[in-house]
Amino acid sequence: MLNKYPMWKNLLVIFVIAIGALYAAPNLYGEDPALQISATRNVALDSATLDQVQTALQGEGLSAKSVIMEEGQILARFSNAEDQIEAKEVVAQALGGDYIVALNLAPATPEWLKSLGGNPMKLGLDLRGGVNFLMEVDMNEAVHKQQEQIVTDFRADLREQRLRYSGVRVVGDAVEVRFRDAAVAEQAYSYLRGRNANLVFSQPDDLVILATLSEPYLKEIKEYALNQNINILRNRVNELGVAEPVVQRQGAERITVELPGVQDTARAKEILGATATLEFRMVAQNVDLNAATRGLVPPGTRLYEDRDGRPVVLEQQVILTGDHITGAQSGFSETSQPQVNINLDAAGGNKMADFTRDKIGAAMATVFIEYKPTGERNADGSPQFDKIEEVINVATIQARLGRNFRITGIGSPAEAHNLALLLRAGALIAPITIVQERTIGPSLGQENINNGMAALMWGMLAVVVFMAIYYRKFGLIAVGALVVNLVMIVGIMSMIPGATLTLPGIAGIVLTVGMAVDGNVLIFERIREELKAGRSVQQAIHEGYSNALSTIADANITTLITALILFAVGTGPVKGFAVTLMIGIATSMFTSIVGSRAVVNALWGGKRLKKLDI
Repeated sequence: MLNKYPMWKNLLVIFVIAIGALYAAPNLYGEDPALQISATRNVALDSATLDQVQTALQGEGLSAKSVIMEEGQILARFSNAEDQIEAKEVVAQALGGDYIVALNLAPATPEWLKSLGGNPMKLGLDLRGGVNFLMEVDMNEAVHKQQEQIVTDFRADLREQRLRYSGVRVVGDAVEVRFRDAAVAEQAYSYLRGRNANLVFSQPDDLVILATLSEPYLKEIKEYALNQNINILRNRVNELGVAEPVVQRQGAERITVELPGVQDTARAKEILGATATLEFRMVAQNVDLNAATRGLVPPGTRLYEDRDGRPVVLEQQVILTGDHITGAQSGFSETSQPQVNINLDAAGGNKMADFTRDKIGAAMATVFIEYKPTGERNADGSPQFDKIEEVINVATIQARLGRNFRITGIGSPAEAHNLALLLRAGALIAPITIVQERTIGPSLGQENINNGMAALMWGMLAVVVFMAIYYRKFGLIAVGALVVNLVMIVGIMSMIPGATLTLPGIAGIVLTVGMAVDGNVLIFERIREELKAGRSVQQAIHEGYSNALSTIADANITTLITALILFAVGTGPVKGFAVTLMIGIATSMFTSIVGSRAVVNALWGGKRLKKLDI
């Protein structure tokens, strides 16, 4: 029968719309102002801490909607922002400096919706509020690290060639190699120069070789440090669980980071700014620790301290660095002590296996290295950092190690979790310091939302009035399809993990409103033309939808291609606009062609009509 959908097709339309409405529903519940409480190093977060938080809130008469522990953190929800801010001061004072109390916004989605995977749309920095960091990379440290690596390589190469040297060290901007024999120095000069094309060699005298980084190599090191730090910061932001962050380069030495929804920057600064890595070194044998603490350290070794302040003398040679770590998970040992399980890449696994093959029974130490900004600057304007090095674990090698092993001796589960997070995300190639911090408050974000929604509602109202007057009942069907289209856009945006709504994204939705109704206008005008040409009502409806399909598809495909290009080459706000535009094009084609046709078929399909109110 003409203009009649089979039952399965009607059910399919209803199912698609219902799914869109279901996943759009979490956006109706909004978000609760919340406190997110996490522990710093050497402190455990447990049920006693939870009770302490609840007692502190009750003592000040602050009523929380809920206070629960989840994923190693405490989350306290409140009814309004005033109670949230007051509660932060109360809880921070009660817990002291060993805990991080951060302001947050927690989705108020019901549990039954969460169990179905329903979550509200992620909002960008301009809508939700958040923080913007401008970070500066310490290029001097990046260059120094490379010089230290050259020192290690020179020592290994000279030992392999049996060329005896008296010392290799970094002096200023050069690596200095000293010899006792001029003939050996000349031989080493030829050998090292042939193996290191990126270095510029010179001989100020017969017993000394100087190697400096060439200008192209220096530029390459700095470029690599900046790009790798950007990648690592992106990994760390992902570990923080921030929706649709922006991490991008700004100039030759700076990186900008935008974190939507982050109201309190303490946790973000702790994770983003931390420069943590590990080094594995052998413990020096037969060393007098008392003499070492007085400065009498044997050649080729170095004095460290463990976390309890006890002296440990280690070999200068580094077995392996954190650069080879590909995975790190926190957990507990057989004796319920915190530990971190380490996974190495193939090269790191081979190095570890080769080195420990003949070291069974010897002691190996894990050195934790962290850089913290002092707030001061060097003469050249670069930031100053305190380098903190401490031995967190000394263990006897029981068997040949490979790509997977574990480290223990960590103070608390929270510290093990943080260390695993940093190692998993990667160690920064060079330390960074935050030179500028800008916070966008939730109130400003809400104002942007209100303005965007006002523009959308006024646009919708104008379309509704025009369609209802000009196309009558068919116009009301188009308006219904338009509303369904908006619901489906919100539902799809909520379902896609990486999709984020920004202010330009709202502009994309407003544009989609006009484009969505445009499809129905083409169909309705074609039906009018068919009726004027003498077609019956059923034939006019059928021909109107069939003939307008190619025109609608052509128009939408060209717009879709433009949106794809914007998404591919654009950044930040441009991507946000492109995402909503692409989703809007897809949903508008469904609602204007399939959805509205289902309603028209249900109301007029298969009936003997002499006149159509259009």
